This record gives sequence, C-alpha cells and structure tokens, in this order.
Amino acid sequence: MCQLLGMNCATPTDITFSFTGFAARGGNTDHHADGFGIAFYENRGARCFIDNTPCCQSPVAELIKRYPIKSRNVIAHIRKATQGALELENCHPFVRELWGRHWLFAHNGDLKAFEPALRGDYSPVGQTDSERAFCFMMEGLRARFGTHEPDDAALFAAVAELTAQLTRYGVFNFLLSNGRCMLAHCSTRLAYITRAWPFQVAHLVDTGTSLDFSRVTQPGDCVSVITTKPLTDNETWTPFKTGELLMFADGRRQHSEQIAIPEAIQRANRENLACA
Repeated sequence: MCQLLGMNCATPTDITFSFTGFAARGGNTDHHADGFGIAFYENRGARCFIDNTPCCQSPVAELIKRYPIKSRNVIAHIRKATQGALELENCHPFVRELWGRHWLFAHNGDLKAFEPALRGDYSPVGQTDSERAFCFMMEGLRARFGTHEPDDAALFAAVAELTAQLTRYGVFNFLLSNGRCMLAHCSTRLAYITRAWPFQVAHLVDTGTSLDFSRVTQPGDCVSVITTKPLTDNETWTPFKTGELLMFADGRRQHSEQIAIPEAIQRANRENLACA
C-alpha cells in the first residue's frame, strides 16, 4: 500500500529533511513506485506538486528537495496503486475548497465496494477510492455546517463521525488538513513524533543523513511529524493505536478519539499489514 507523511508546526518550518528520507521510499528503499505528491500551505494558499513517475526518479521530487518550503502544514504521499490507473489524476494529495480554505487529503489503504451517492458538490477527477472518500467527507462537512466554519473541536467531532462510516469499507489511514490543523487516522499503521526545544540531532533511516535541529530552530518552534513508518532511527516515535484519530494544531497533539473498527475489517487490516 501507499505511505503518508504529514507535518504540523507552530511556526513555518522546512520539510526538506523529512521529505528527502520519505522520497527515497518511492522506488528506492521501498517499492512505492506508482507516483507521489506533496502539498503545503503558504498562508491561506496551497501549492500542490504531483507526478505519476516513481518519486526516486522524478524531476518534480528533485525540485521539491531544492524548494525553500516553509509551511505550518504539509502532506506528502508515495503511491502503490490498489485502485485507479497510474495516471496523474490518481496521485495524492487531493485538493478541494471549503469555507474559503484549501483542504488537502491523502489516503493509504483500500476501501472495498465504496461507491457513495455524492450530491455533486464535490466530484472525483480520477478513479481512486481515496478521492471518492475525500469528496464524501467534504460533502459531509458542508452538509453538517453549511456556510459556517466550525471551530477545531466541532470539526474534529464531525470528521470522527465521517471516519467511522468510512472504516466499515476497509483500510483507511489518512491525513487531512485545512491549513489550520492536521487530522490523522490510523487503521493499520501510523506513528508520530513531536519535536520541541531543546532540539536534538535526527538521523534518517533511508538515506543515512543527519541534521542537528538545534542549529536551525528557535525556542518557540514546535513540530509534529506523522508518517506510516518512522523516518529516523535515533528518536522515539509514538505509534497510533488501531482506530485512533488525532488532531494536531500549532505543532502539538490537541484532540484524540478511538474509533471502533468492525472485527471483520480489523482481521482484513491485520492481514494487509502482515503482507505490507
């Protein structure tokens, strides 16, 4: 299956170090070679770069490694296709607008027989279950709140209810951001780390590169990184519990809820994890 990378920060932060390690998994140190994407916010706007070639070979990925990204919320994805052709329109992250904000979404998993009756407020461009799920969630949020943008607590509760509906169909690991906060749900595998002052040296598993964060940070900085598999081997990552939904804001974990996953889906998820 695919892999996810998310970053939520108190202040605009450089993603280059984490993305370099993550990108190596796109056909080099791992077999996720069916495309990739990264999206990040600059103030209220979002930039999204996607490519349907392996991340380790993509000139777009090389551009991103050199791009001076400073953002408070970033979502990246490397694809191993389960549904949808190897075309650009099926690459994550996906972007939609709601309440005058760009929303970003990326999914790792496989939702079986998921064909929601969408109203048409949001329609998929590609053929993936992932984009259908995103459109379903966006329509659900619009239907619940109308034109009134909710606060983070109300948003979290609504996303939890929608997630509970979607987990009935299969593996549903995802990252979702509105530029203000980051939501992450684990069906099978996710982990996160929160880095704050005093910062330490981090060593990437996939490239052997190290960075002393104390040299490039300030006391007010705080960063949470969420990923399918830990990127570093000299830090303590916190694994998500199965079914756990977390919200991160200003670089720290803010809300959490344990979402029940049907036993039949849990068994299938364990089998998928064993084969990953």
